[in-house]
Amino acid sequence: MSSLVESTVQETSHAPAASVQSASLPRLGMAAPAFEAVTTHGKIRLSDFHGTWLVLFSHPADFTPVCTTEFLAFAAIAPELRKRNVELLGLSIDSTSSHIAWVRNIKEKFGIDIPFPIIADSNKEVATLYGMLMPGESKTETSRCVFVIDPVGIVRAMIYYPLTTGRNTDEILRLLDALQTTDKHKVATPANWKPGDKVIVPPPATMEDVEARLNAGYECTDWYFCKKSV
Repeated sequence: MSSLVESTVQETSHAPAASVQSASLPRLGMAAPAFEAVTTHGKIRLSDFHGTWLVLFSHPADFTPVCTTEFLAFAAIAPELRKRNVELLGLSIDSTSSHIAWVRNIKEKFGIDIPFPIIADSNKEVATLYGMLMPGESKTETSRCVFVIDPVGIVRAMIYYPLTTGRNTDEILRLLDALQTTDKHKVATPANWKPGDKVIVPPPATMEDVEARLNAGYECTDWYFCKKSV
C-alpha cells in the first residue's frame, strides 16, 4: 500500500471507542444546557433568549464553501424567523476574529449581511455540552447540528447533518411552524405538513371518546385517524 493510501486510510478511519470523548447529548423535552459564550455580538448567555424561540446551529469551519451557502440561507430566512419570535445563533470552534473576517467577506463577495451572532467556541465548551463534536467524522470540527429551543428553554427538536451536506433552511422554518402550531392548537402535524394544511387530531383514549370523536365533525378515515383545519 502506498504512503498516500495509508495516509488517507488513517485520516478517514473511525477513532477507537476508548479514545472518543464521551459527552451527554441534550434530550428532547429537557432543559437546554445553560452556557455563557463570546460571540460576534459580545458575550451571550442562553438565558438571554428566554421568552423567544432559539435556533442554535453549529458549522464545521469559517471560510468554507458549504458553510458559506448555509450562512447565506440562514440570513435569507432571518426576517421570517423574527416574525415567528425566533432568534438565530451560530457556532464553530473558530475565533471571534475569524468569524468577523468571514462575515465581512460574505458581505464583500455576496452583498449579504449576517444579522445573527456567532459563538467563538475555541475551547469547545458549548460544542461539548450540546454533543456537536463527532470524532468519527472530524476530530477538530463541529458537525452541522441544529437545536430548536423554545421560549422557556426546553429542547424541542434536534437535527444532525454530515459535513458534506448543507442544511435545508426551508425545512427548519417548516419545523418551527409545526412546533408553534402544535403548541397553540394541541394537535400534531402529518408528514410533509405545511402551514395551511390540515392537522392531526390526537387519537381518543377511551371508548367514550371514540364515539364522541366520530361525531365531532372532523375529517375521519377511522376512529384513530382524524384531521381538521386550524
